[in-house]
Amino acid sequence: MNMSTISATGDVAHSPDNPGRPVHPAWLRVTHWLNALAVIVMAMSGWRIYNASPFFDFSIPSGVTLGGWLGGALQWHFAAMWLLAVNGLIYLSCNVVTRRLFRKFFPLTLRALLRDAGDALRGHLTHADPRRYNAVQRLAYLFVMLDIVVLVLSGLVLWKSVQFPLLRDLLGGYEAARRVHFFAMAGLVAFVAIHLLMVALVPRTLLTMIRGR
Repeated sequence: MNMSTISATGDVAHSPDNPGRPVHPAWLRVTHWLNALAVIVMAMSGWRIYNASPFFDFSIPSGVTLGGWLGGALQWHFAAMWLLAVNGLIYLSCNVVTRRLFRKFFPLTLRALLRDAGDALRGHLTHADPRRYNAVQRLAYLFVMLDIVVLVLSGLVLWKSVQFPLLRDLLGGYEAARRVHFFAMAGLVAFVAIHLLMVALVPRTLLTMIRGR
């Protein structure tokens, strides 16, 4: 008879052949959706802030911005910043404590990455087991974790430049930090766009992030 045990994630871990085995633990699903909310608010309010003082020869259409005016956009942005930072720390801490970070995202080798990228381009990359991340997914999730760290650090320089002089200097100064922040956000938005495309191609991944199975 198959026996169930309590996994390090805190969920009931069933035997591999049991279809009732949870794909995503509850803490992961909650932090995922909170991160999604924070990213949406930060991006839309950030675009409004950018429009107030653009450094490229284009502006973001006002219809996709949030805040209405610079002061309002800053308030939304700061609120989402704290949500992203605190929730991100919880997400990262849970991943490390439960060792999910090491099980899900490592090892990551160049050979596996090239193989899976080639399979993806040919449409041969399988998604039969939602519990297992391929090398492309591992790289993408590790990238977005690092990208959010850069986003938060550069945001601190823009928010409290005088209070973080060393961080400001490491980023090349205030104006350089603005560009770092902009491109970090652009990278995050690109990740979200690709992520949504993958969800559209494999709809059950959305259900597993909602129901856990």
